[in-house]
Amino acid sequence: MTATTKDGEALPPAPDIVQIEVGLLQNFCVLLICPETHEAAVVDPAWEVDRLLREASRAGVRITQALITHGHNDHIEGIAELVVHTGARVVVNEREISRVRAVLAGSPAAAAAATTIQTVTDGETVAVGRKGLRVLETPGHTIGGCCFLADGYVITGDVLFVGGCGRTDFQGGDVVQMWQSLQRLTALPEETRVYPGHNYGSTPTSTIGRELLENPYLRCATFEEFKALRERKRKA
Repeated sequence: MTATTKDGEALPPAPDIVQIEVGLLQNFCVLLICPETHEAAVVDPAWEVDRLLREASRAGVRITQALITHGHNDHIEGIAELVVHTGARVVVNEREISRVRAVLAGSPAAAAAATTIQTVTDGETVAVGRKGLRVLETPGHTIGGCCFLADGYVITGDVLFVGGCGRTDFQGGDVVQMWQSLQRLTALPEETRVYPGHNYGSTPTSTIGRELLENPYLRCATFEEFKALRERKRKA
C-alpha cells in the first residue's frame, strides 16, 4: 500500500537511503539514491565530504543535490566543498537560506550560489531521480527547520532524535513551535522509520511508534508538561 500524508495525499516512491555518521558531534548525513537513474542527494553535508563522495562512488551514483534540514553549521559546513566537487544544487527552506549563503561566501562555490540554491516550502516534493520526498516545515530548533518525508521513513534533522528532541534555546528556536512540530511528526504512521540528525540515542534509527512509547518528550500529554521537561533538560 502506498503511504499517504495526513491529508490523504499519496507520497512519491521513496529513494533508497544510506545513513552515514560523520564528524566529532555524532552527526548523521544521509545519502538518498534513485537506483533507476543513479542520481543521489546528500542530506546535511556537515563534514567528511571526501567520505561522502567515496560512498557515492562505491554505490555508482552521482550526487546532484544537497538537502538541508536546517542551517546550523554542524549540518552545512561541507556544502561548499560538496558543490565544488559535484555541482550539486542546494535545497533549503527560504528562512534558512542566509545561513547557507554565509557558509558559501568566500569559497569557489559562492560564485555559483545563485544558481545552485533552490528554496522549498511546506508540502513541496523534492525529486531524487524518479523518486521523491515531501517537505515538512518543522520549526522549533530553528525558524526554518524542515523534515523530509518519504514513503516509509522521515528524516528529522534536529527536531526529533531517538529518545529526545532538539533544543529550543538557540537563536531562532521556539518551544511552542517545537511542540507543534513534534505533534505533526507523531501524526505519521507508527511504522514510519525515523532518521535523526545526530546519533544521540540507543540506536541509530527508530520508528514513530517506538518514540511514542519511549521518548519522554513525545509522552508529554500537554504543552505545559513538555515545556517544563525541556526547561529541566536545558538546566541539567
